[in-house]
Amino acid sequence: MTALFCCVKGLSVHYEREAALISIDLDLIEGERLAIIGESGSGKSTFARALAGLLPVQARIEGNIIWPALGHAPLPGHDFGFVFQDPGTSLNPVLTIGEQVAEGARRHLGLGWRQAYARAEELLERVSLPQPTNIMRAFPHQLSGGQRQRVAIAAAIAARPALLIADEATSALDVVVQAEIVGLLDSLVREEGMTLLFITHDIALASGFVDRVAVFRGGALLEAGPARSVLSSPADSYTAALIASHRDLSTPPLIAEVVS
Repeated sequence: MTALFCCVKGLSVHYEREAALISIDLDLIEGERLAIIGESGSGKSTFARALAGLLPVQARIEGNIIWPALGHAPLPGHDFGFVFQDPGTSLNPVLTIGEQVAEGARRHLGLGWRQAYARAEELLERVSLPQPTNIMRAFPHQLSGGQRQRVAIAAAIAARPALLIADEATSALDVVVQAEIVGLLDSLVREEGMTLLFITHDIALASGFVDRVAVFRGGALLEAGPARSVLSSPADSYTAALIASHRDLSTPPLIAEVVS
Protein backbone atom coordinates (compact mmCIF):
# COMPACT_ATOMS: atom_id res chain seq x y z
CA MET A 1 0.00 0.00 0.00
CA THR A 2 1.38 3.39 -1.00
CA ALA A 3 1.76 6.10 1.65
CA LEU A 4 1.12 9.78 1.05
CA PHE A 5 4.29 11.79 1.48
CA CYS A 6 3.03 15.28 0.65
CA CYS A 7 -0.45 16.61 -0.12
CA VAL A 8 -0.82 19.92 -1.98
CA LYS A 9 -4.30 21.45 -2.08
CA GLY A 10 -5.24 24.67 -3.87
CA LEU A 11 -1.69 26.02 -3.91
CA SER A 12 -1.48 29.47 -5.50
CA VAL A 13 1.50 31.81 -5.52
CA HIS A 14 1.33 35.49 -6.53
CA TYR A 15 3.98 38.15 -6.97
CA GLU A 16 2.14 41.45 -6.69
CA ARG A 17 -0.49 41.08 -9.46
CA GLU A 18 1.21 38.21 -11.30
CA ALA A 19 0.12 34.63 -10.65
CA ALA A 20 3.02 32.16 -10.67
CA LEU A 21 0.88 29.18 -9.58
CA ILE A 22 -2.87 28.78 -9.87
CA SER A 23 -4.72 26.44 -7.50
CA ILE A 24 -2.47 23.37 -7.77
CA ASP A 25 -3.75 20.06 -6.38
CA LEU A 26 -1.04 17.40 -6.45
CA ASP A 27 0.01 14.54 -4.17
CA LEU A 28 3.50 13.14 -3.79
CA ILE A 29 3.70 9.45 -2.89
CA GLU A 30 6.38 8.19 -0.51
CA GLY A 31 9.29 6.64 -2.37
CA GLU A 32 8.16 7.69 -5.85
CA ARG A 33 10.00 9.64 -8.53
CA LEU A 34 7.77 12.46 -9.76
CA ALA A 35 8.75 14.70 -12.67
CA ILE A 36 7.32 18.21 -12.97
CA ILE A 37 7.56 19.14 -16.64
CA GLY A 38 6.93 22.44 -18.40
CA GLU A 39 8.49 25.26 -20.35
CA SER A 40 10.19 28.28 -18.75
CA GLY A 41 7.66 30.30 -16.78
CA SER A 42 5.28 27.36 -16.33
CA GLY A 43 5.55 27.50 -12.53
CA LYS A 44 7.42 24.26 -12.00
CA SER A 45 10.35 25.81 -10.10
CA THR A 46 7.96 27.96 -8.07
CA PHE A 47 6.15 24.78 -7.09
CA ALA A 48 9.39 23.14 -5.95
CA ARG A 49 10.46 26.19 -3.96
CA ALA A 50 7.01 26.48 -2.38
CA LEU A 51 7.31 22.89 -1.11
CA ALA A 52 10.77 23.65 0.22
CA GLY A 53 9.79 26.94 1.86
CA LEU A 54 12.30 28.80 -0.31
CA LEU A 55 10.02 31.38 -1.93
CA PRO A 56 11.03 35.04 -1.57
CA VAL A 57 9.33 37.06 1.17
CA GLN A 58 7.27 39.07 -1.32
CA ALA A 59 5.48 35.95 -2.57
CA ARG A 60 1.84 35.64 -1.49
CA ILE A 61 0.90 32.01 -0.89
CA GLU A 62 -2.58 30.50 -0.69
CA GLY A 63 -3.64 26.89 -0.15
CA ASN A 64 -2.24 24.08 1.95
CA ILE A 65 0.84 21.87 1.89
CA ILE A 66 0.52 18.93 4.27
CA TRP A 67 3.28 16.44 5.10
CA PRO A 68 1.66 13.20 6.39
CA ALA A 69 4.90 11.21 6.24
CA LEU A 70 6.84 13.78 8.26
CA GLY A 71 4.15 15.12 10.55
CA HIS A 72 5.61 18.61 10.31
CA ALA A 73 6.85 21.17 7.82
CA PRO A 74 10.15 19.90 6.36
CA LEU A 75 13.42 21.29 7.66
CA PRO A 76 15.81 22.29 4.84
CA GLY A 77 18.88 20.08 4.72
CA HIS A 78 17.44 17.60 7.21
CA ASP A 79 14.10 16.45 5.79
CA PHE A 80 14.85 17.42 2.20
CA GLY A 81 17.85 18.17 0.04
CA PHE A 82 17.68 20.68 -2.82
CA VAL A 83 19.85 20.49 -5.93
CA PHE A 84 19.78 23.75 -7.88
CA GLN A 85 20.27 24.32 -11.60
CA ASP A 86 23.69 25.92 -11.40
CA PRO A 87 26.15 24.41 -8.91
CA GLY A 88 28.51 27.27 -9.73
CA THR A 89 26.24 29.60 -7.77
CA SER A 90 24.88 27.17 -5.16
CA LEU A 91 28.36 26.14 -3.95
CA ASN A 92 30.40 28.56 -1.85
CA PRO A 93 33.53 29.59 -3.80
CA VAL A 94 35.66 30.22 -0.69
CA LEU A 95 35.04 26.92 1.09
CA THR A 96 36.57 23.58 0.17
CA ILE A 97 34.41 20.81 -1.20
CA GLY A 98 34.98 18.79 1.96
CA GLU A 99 33.77 21.63 4.18
CA GLN A 100 30.60 22.12 2.16
CA VAL A 101 29.58 18.46 1.99
CA ALA A 102 30.48 17.83 5.63
CA GLU A 103 28.49 20.80 6.91
CA GLY A 104 25.08 19.18 6.36
CA ALA A 105 26.12 16.00 8.15
CA ARG A 106 27.63 17.95 11.03
CA ARG A 107 24.64 20.26 11.46
CA HIS A 108 21.77 17.82 10.96
CA LEU A 109 23.21 14.46 12.06
CA GLY A 110 25.07 15.84 15.05
CA LEU A 111 28.44 14.50 13.89
CA GLY A 112 31.76 15.93 14.93
CA TRP A 113 33.95 17.38 12.21
CA ARG A 114 36.10 14.26 11.92
CA GLN A 115 33.04 12.03 11.43
CA ALA A 116 31.39 14.57 9.13
CA TYR A 117 34.50 14.73 6.95
CA ALA A 118 34.59 10.95 6.77
CA ARG A 119 30.95 10.93 5.64
CA ALA A 120 31.68 13.67 3.08
CA GLU A 121 34.49 11.65 1.54
CA GLU A 122 32.28 8.56 1.46
CA LEU A 123 29.55 10.56 -0.32
CA LEU A 124 31.96 11.95 -2.91
CA GLU A 125 32.93 8.38 -3.71
CA ARG A 126 29.24 7.37 -3.91
CA VAL A 127 28.53 10.06 -6.49
CA SER A 128 31.39 8.64 -8.57
CA LEU A 129 33.89 11.46 -8.24
CA PRO A 130 37.48 10.40 -8.93
CA GLN A 131 40.05 10.65 -6.15
CA PRO A 132 37.59 11.88 -3.49
CA THR A 133 40.40 12.55 -1.00
CA ASN A 134 41.89 15.11 -3.38
CA ILE A 135 38.49 16.61 -4.25
CA MET A 136 37.80 17.13 -0.53
CA ARG A 137 40.62 19.70 -0.55
CA ALA A 138 39.59 21.34 -3.84
CA PHE A 139 37.50 24.47 -4.39
CA PRO A 140 34.45 24.60 -6.71
CA HIS A 141 36.25 26.54 -9.47
CA GLN A 142 38.76 23.70 -9.79
CA LEU A 143 36.08 21.21 -10.87
CA SER A 144 34.11 20.76 -14.08
CA GLY A 145 30.40 21.56 -14.26
CA GLY A 146 29.45 17.91 -14.04
CA GLN A 147 31.75 17.36 -11.07
CA ARG A 148 30.30 20.40 -9.27
CA GLN A 149 26.79 19.04 -9.77
CA ARG A 150 27.87 15.69 -8.29
CA VAL A 151 29.24 17.61 -5.29
CA ALA A 152 25.92 19.47 -4.98
CA ILE A 153 24.07 16.15 -4.95
CA ALA A 154 26.43 14.76 -2.31
CA ALA A 155 25.83 17.85 -0.15
CA ALA A 156 22.05 17.57 -0.64
CA ILE A 157 21.93 14.00 0.68
CA ALA A 158 24.54 14.41 3.43
CA ALA A 159 21.91 14.40 6.21
CA ARG A 160 19.97 11.44 4.73
CA PRO A 161 16.86 13.45 3.75
CA ALA A 162 13.54 11.79 2.98
CA LEU A 163 12.95 14.03 -0.06
CA LEU A 164 15.36 15.09 -2.79
CA ILE A 165 14.34 18.01 -5.01
CA ALA A 166 16.32 18.43 -8.23
CA ASP A 167 15.36 21.72 -9.89
CA GLU A 168 16.62 21.71 -13.49
CA ALA A 169 19.72 20.02 -12.11
CA THR A 170 20.87 18.85 -15.55
CA SER A 171 19.94 21.75 -17.84
CA ALA A 172 23.37 23.44 -17.68
CA LEU A 173 25.20 20.22 -18.61
CA ASP A 174 25.98 18.55 -21.92
CA VAL A 175 23.92 15.58 -23.08
CA VAL A 176 26.35 12.88 -21.93
CA VAL A 177 26.73 14.39 -18.44
CA GLN A 178 22.95 14.91 -18.23
CA ALA A 179 22.43 11.19 -18.70
CA GLU A 180 25.08 10.38 -16.10
CA ILE A 181 23.47 12.71 -13.53
CA VAL A 182 20.02 11.23 -14.20
CA GLY A 183 21.45 7.75 -13.68
CA LEU A 184 23.12 8.88 -10.46
CA LEU A 185 19.91 10.40 -9.10
CA ASP A 186 17.97 7.27 -9.98
CA SER A 187 20.42 4.95 -8.21
CA LEU A 188 20.74 7.15 -5.10
CA VAL A 189 16.97 7.47 -4.70
CA ARG A 190 16.52 3.72 -5.01
CA GLU A 191 19.36 2.87 -2.61
CA GLU A 192 18.39 5.44 0.04
CA GLY A 193 14.62 5.00 -0.25
CA MET A 194 14.17 8.72 -0.90
CA THR A 195 11.28 10.42 -2.64
CA LEU A 196 12.38 12.42 -5.69
CA LEU A 197 10.87 15.56 -7.19
CA PHE A 198 12.57 16.06 -10.56
CA ILE A 199 11.94 19.45 -12.21
CA THR A 200 12.74 19.70 -15.90
CA HIS A 201 11.65 21.25 -19.19
CA ASP A 202 12.96 18.16 -21.01
CA ILE A 203 10.25 15.51 -21.21
CA ALA A 204 12.60 13.09 -22.96
CA LEU A 205 15.13 13.33 -20.14
CA ALA A 206 12.54 12.45 -17.51
CA SER A 207 10.87 9.71 -19.53
CA GLY A 208 13.48 7.08 -18.82
CA PHE A 209 13.31 6.85 -15.05
CA VAL A 210 10.37 8.59 -13.32
CA ASP A 211 7.22 6.91 -12.01
CA ARG A 212 4.81 9.78 -12.55
CA VAL A 213 4.68 12.95 -14.62
CA ALA A 214 2.89 16.24 -13.90
CA VAL A 215 2.69 18.80 -16.71
CA PHE A 216 2.57 22.51 -15.87
CA ARG A 217 1.76 25.44 -18.14
CA GLY A 218 1.19 29.08 -17.25
CA GLY A 219 1.14 28.29 -13.54
CA ALA A 220 -1.56 25.63 -13.91
CA LEU A 221 -1.40 21.85 -13.65
CA LEU A 222 -2.63 20.43 -16.96
CA GLU A 223 -2.43 16.72 -16.19
CA ALA A 224 -0.68 14.20 -13.96
CA GLY A 225 -0.42 10.44 -14.00
CA PRO A 226 1.84 7.43 -14.48
CA ALA A 227 4.70 8.33 -16.81
CA ARG A 228 3.94 5.56 -19.28
CA SER A 229 0.27 6.57 -19.54
CA VAL A 230 0.89 10.32 -19.87
CA LEU A 231 3.62 9.85 -22.46
CA SER A 232 1.76 7.27 -24.53
CA SER A 233 -1.76 8.75 -24.26
CA PRO A 234 -1.60 12.39 -23.17
CA ALA A 235 -4.93 13.87 -22.12
CA ASP A 236 -3.98 17.46 -22.93
CA SER A 237 -3.04 18.84 -26.35
CA TYR A 238 -0.13 20.78 -24.86
CA THR A 239 1.39 17.58 -23.45
CA ALA A 240 0.96 15.95 -26.84
CA ALA A 241 2.77 18.89 -28.46
CA LEU A 242 5.62 18.62 -25.94
CA ILE A 243 6.03 14.94 -26.72
CA ALA A 244 5.88 15.54 -30.47
CA SER A 245 8.57 18.22 -30.25
CA HIS A 246 11.11 15.81 -28.77
CA ARG A 247 13.00 12.93 -30.27
CA ASP A 248 11.61 9.41 -30.00
CA LEU A 249 10.84 8.96 -26.31
CA SER A 250 10.76 5.18 -26.56
CA THR A 251 14.50 4.94 -27.13
CA PRO A 252 16.47 7.75 -25.46
CA PRO A 253 19.76 5.87 -25.82
CA LEU A 254 21.94 7.72 -23.33
CA ILE A 255 19.37 7.62 -20.54
CA ALA A 256 18.50 4.01 -21.17
CA GLU A 257 22.17 2.99 -21.00
CA VAL A 258 22.83 4.76 -17.71
CA VAL A 259 19.60 3.97 -15.85
CA SER A 260 19.24 0.32 -16.84
